[in-house]
Amino acid sequence: MAESAPAPGQLVFLTTALFLSYLAVAMPLAVIPPFVTSWPGYGNALAGVAVGIAFVSTILTRTLAGGFTDSRGGRSAMRFGLMLYALASLICLVPGLGILPRLPSFCLLILGRLLLGVGESYTLVGMHGWGIGLMGAKGAGKVLTWTGAAMYGAFAFGGPVGLSLFHHAGFSTLMILCTLLPCIGLVIIQPVSAAPVLTGERGSFWPVLGTIRPFGTVVALQGVGFAVLGAFLSVYFINRHWSYGALGLTCFGGAFVAGRIFCGHMPDRFGGIRVALASLSIEAIGQACIALAPSPALALIGAVATGAGCSLIYPSMGVEVVRRVSGPMRATALGGFAAFQDLSYAVSGPVAGLVSDHLGYRAIFIMGMVCALIGLVLVLRLRRPQRAI
Repeated sequence: MAESAPAPGQLVFLTTALFLSYLAVAMPLAVIPPFVTSWPGYGNALAGVAVGIAFVSTILTRTLAGGFTDSRGGRSAMRFGLMLYALASLICLVPGLGILPRLPSFCLLILGRLLLGVGESYTLVGMHGWGIGLMGAKGAGKVLTWTGAAMYGAFAFGGPVGLSLFHHAGFSTLMILCTLLPCIGLVIIQPVSAAPVLTGERGSFWPVLGTIRPFGTVVALQGVGFAVLGAFLSVYFINRHWSYGALGLTCFGGAFVAGRIFCGHMPDRFGGIRVALASLSIEAIGQACIALAPSPALALIGAVATGAGCSLIYPSMGVEVVRRVSGPMRATALGGFAAFQDLSYAVSGPVAGLVSDHLGYRAIFIMGMVCALIGLVLVLRLRRPQRAI
């Protein structure tokens, strides 16, 4: 029974369910633009709205999901999020059937994408609260690390699978699969025991925001390098007339996931401040290698370094957040903390596009390097409070 299973074993069930359910986010991501633009009169701008609206609803509901998790428990939050995932994908299925006119179909697609973003908030923050409740505060780094590995593994695997399924079986078939995957996740987490809901005073979010802001800012600065590489590395290779642009993304993603798997224990063992200092330094070096590379070989090395550097910054800063907030406000704090990363990803792409239009592609990787160095300076300033704990 779940009650007798060791907490790390239960964390495997939660991580597996998160990976499967996050495929419902990852697989449609590259499919939405070609699907929407296939309709007469619907161009890239509306396709971009359909893609981005999910991230907007995620950002706006992070703290709501955190408050729900703190008061009702991570198990309830994650189950609610998985059910929203399934409902969102079911709604998005209808436009693919071709039974409604274009405008109602697009409105349903937007509604489904909005619900998907809310589901992502509750599922992710719920797993944070549930996992840390099972593992204890000293295992927070491991929970955050496994969560990230599941998410980014789903993105790495889900994109190609989603496109292939879309081209061979159509949008409706893809959304049927996206509806079923969160349901499988619900079955997987069913035997996992609920973590106790911590009692105590739950104050306003705004004082908590003041506590998490410097750590969230570091994560946001780190996210710039992550976002610009993911969005523009392949285009940068094309612009330089180099081959192996797709390999660069593979190198980046492989190093990122490997860092989470093999080094995920480090924030708990050595402290988030130390790990973040090393990680931001590696990320900055990686971005510099890409920007200044005279050949694709050095740029690929830079992609590996960027992936390795980005890998542990979120769990490292998350560990510090957990150490600085009370148990009854933990999930609320982590929800707000995660929103910094969401916001970074949402803003970095458009800003990098403007920078590249005026200064070229090298400039966006220099921008990523500068942001990592600013994050490094900020972490150095955080060392003094760290010693006082």
